[in-house]
Amino acid sequence: MEQTSSFSCTYTPNVAELLIQLNGSLAMTSHQAGKLIFISPDKDAKLIQASLDLERPMGLVIDGKRMTITTKHDVGVWTDAPGLTTNYPSQPNTYDALYMPRATYHTGAMDLHDMHWGAEGLYAVNTRFSCISLIDNQYSFTPIWKPSFVTGYSPTDRCHLNGMAMQNDRPKYTTALGTTNEGKGWRPNLLKGGVIIDVESSEMVATNLPVPHSPRLYDGELYALLSATGQVVHIDVNTGKHEVIVQLPGFLRGMTKWGEYLFVGLSKLRKNASTFRDLPVAQNPLHCGVEIIHLPTGVSVGNIRFPSVVEELYDVQALEGKLRPHILSQTSPERYLALNTPNYDVWMPPKTEGEKGE
Repeated sequence: MEQTSSFSCTYTPNVAELLIQLNGSLAMTSHQAGKLIFISPDKDAKLIQASLDLERPMGLVIDGKRMTITTKHDVGVWTDAPGLTTNYPSQPNTYDALYMPRATYHTGAMDLHDMHWGAEGLYAVNTRFSCISLIDNQYSFTPIWKPSFVTGYSPTDRCHLNGMAMQNDRPKYTTALGTTNEGKGWRPNLLKGGVIIDVESSEMVATNLPVPHSPRLYDGELYALLSATGQVVHIDVNTGKHEVIVQLPGFLRGMTKWGEYLFVGLSKLRKNASTFRDLPVAQNPLHCGVEIIHLPTGVSVGNIRFPSVVEELYDVQALEGKLRPHILSQTSPERYLALNTPNYDVWMPPKTEGEKGE
């Protein structure tokens, strides 16, 4: 992994002001571009951008000081060490958060999607094996739940399980693109095959959905993204019906609520994406970026757009209280000089030539 220079993005003039008002930054993953991206405001009402190269990053979890990211073969954990920012050797007195690599779970290629830390540890939607798994240092994964229509575990992506909403620190709702029990069986019925499942009861909450992603519980209400139609929806869990909050110009994945606002990830469709090229959303010009929706009114109040390089996003999260975050890669030489403890933070001096053999 390497730290990379910023790439072009455009944004409506009020975005930086809104992030300052909310007192934080945005973090997002692009599996297509292979990047974790930070978007932060500066004092001149402009946006500052930073990115880290990762291999196919997707699920992104912010849990207190901890940041967890799924990649192609691993799950990486970083922890904010703000005490190291003042004397950070490369740029002292620049950042208010410094994410240091702390652990890597070597999972293998499971195509992990949404993740959350909860009562039993790190829950992850294991799309390839059509289940919800626990990720730890014992196994590649430990399956703890699968849909009732899936009869066993095999790396064949039977229903394209993808999203997960938590309640009381446990998985509550999950999204899938079909209810099939054969490899890739969900593909022929994308527009009507999507479902939201209650994990506790294994009952269907909503059916006939066009490519649902990113189920979220906000203030006790269930929301989701209908990627195929570009719609943000509210789901009535009693009737299974959904109400469209807003229509957006993109293939939707990734959503977080921050204050009164929803931050929603938009993607373009890859030219070689034969699975999705005939979807309704593909009939109009698509954008990649983040749309900001005022939830009480359903009105879009601003956006960030990536005109090139980044064409798809998977996850979007808020970095609350962090106006200028920074992250070190797992191979950065600087990380070997940093010591972070509950009561003591220090940058160790590099070894001299005479010390290197000791």
